[in-house]
Amino acid sequence: MIKVLQFGEGNFLRTFVDHYFNTLNEEGGEYEVNIVKPIDFGTLEKFDKQNNVYHIVLRGVKEGKAVEDVYEITSVKNAIDPFVDYDKYIALAKDKDLKIVVSNTTEAGICFNGADKMDGFDGITFPAKLTKFLFERFSAGLDGLYMMPVELIDNNADELIKCVLKYIELWGLSAEFKKWVEEENYFCNTLVDRIVSGYPRDEQTKAHLTELIGAEDNLVSIGEPFGLWAVEDKGEISKYIKDGFHGIDVVLTKNIKYYKKRKVRVLNGSHTNLVPAGLWLGAKTVDQCMSDAKLSAFLENTLKEEIIPFVSDDIAATTEFANSVKERFLNPYLNHQLISISLNSISKWRARDLPSFSDYYAKNGKIAKYLTIGFSYLMCLYTSLKEEDGKFYAYLPSGKVEYKDDLPYLKYFAEGGCPIEFMKDEAVWGEDLTKYEGFAKAVEENIKAIKAGENLL
Repeated sequence: MIKVLQFGEGNFLRTFVDHYFNTLNEEGGEYEVNIVKPIDFGTLEKFDKQNNVYHIVLRGVKEGKAVEDVYEITSVKNAIDPFVDYDKYIALAKDKDLKIVVSNTTEAGICFNGADKMDGFDGITFPAKLTKFLFERFSAGLDGLYMMPVELIDNNADELIKCVLKYIELWGLSAEFKKWVEEENYFCNTLVDRIVSGYPRDEQTKAHLTELIGAEDNLVSIGEPFGLWAVEDKGEISKYIKDGFHGIDVVLTKNIKYYKKRKVRVLNGSHTNLVPAGLWLGAKTVDQCMSDAKLSAFLENTLKEEIIPFVSDDIAATTEFANSVKERFLNPYLNHQLISISLNSISKWRARDLPSFSDYYAKNGKIAKYLTIGFSYLMCLYTSLKEEDGKFYAYLPSGKVEYKDDLPYLKYFAEGGCPIEFMKDEAVWGEDLTKYEGFAKAVEENIKAIKAGENLL
């Protein structure tokens, strides 16, 4: 038995990682996924009611024909709430069959907070929780683990171990433990690629899926057929992670940087830059954006002029990948909601678009036109935020929608915060964005134009 600890119960992990391990089980493997809820928010009630069994539906177009493939996922054996049952969570640390740790705590999840206490749990960062978990395993005299974070930041595993080592120093843990973490555990950078739209929002789709599955499933999740998982090849990971096609394409590689950069910049970067403009102009889904001439041209121009040239020297190969991405964006069956993609837009723009923006500026000595427009729509959206009954709403021309991001960002704008001052905050962006000559002025002018009813596309 190979056990997997999965930090996160969201749609993506269930439609991607758990599908992969489920496929390995169908091929004769013995994998058991143990989901752990990483934050106190939300409940695992749906998992309890369905005995951790659910379905995914992969919807797309193959050879011009609509495809809807249903998969029953039985690889999840436990869904643990450590805020309620901490002992069950820690028991995993002492389980000799545990080999793999997977996480998806958003781009903002892998971070260090010097105020975190080792005797705490609620409110401390994910790396702090992982450090405590690894210390329990070390204290039990067990072997190390393979850490496979899927958060979409550069060198996600490298950043994770940096945080873990900082907590070891902060909490004064032993040199022996530090050595064990560094020498007996493998932190493997990863890249994941599958568009997941998750649980259907409209009643018609819900009814259709219920009929398709043959029963109501409150955990059902929709994704596209395409799936790629590139994993850094370290230690003896090939004993546990099988490459080749297993529901998704898995690549064990020593050079993951190209896969990561290509996917994050081309797919995620174009997504993130498109969404605020799409929302402001009344679109609700990605395929609606792609069917709109101006929004589609905006995406095309952003990719061609400001993203593709800075991924690698092989422009043709990156262009080919970008063309496949545009085809995936046109998949109407995903019903990929823009408001869902907009979750944590600030950290997403920093991770996915700022690197391309910076590269363009360094080469051309001027700001990138289309990325600037996308950022302007993003700031316009945030400056429209209002807090009502503890929730935050963006007031768009088409109406208000609930908006979610880190609470300090939401409060800043809901209380009338200035977008230009926000651009200067190095804690938010990792640098002062106003240092790019002309950027602040362009954003300020663009916001005024957008709010005056002008379409910048």
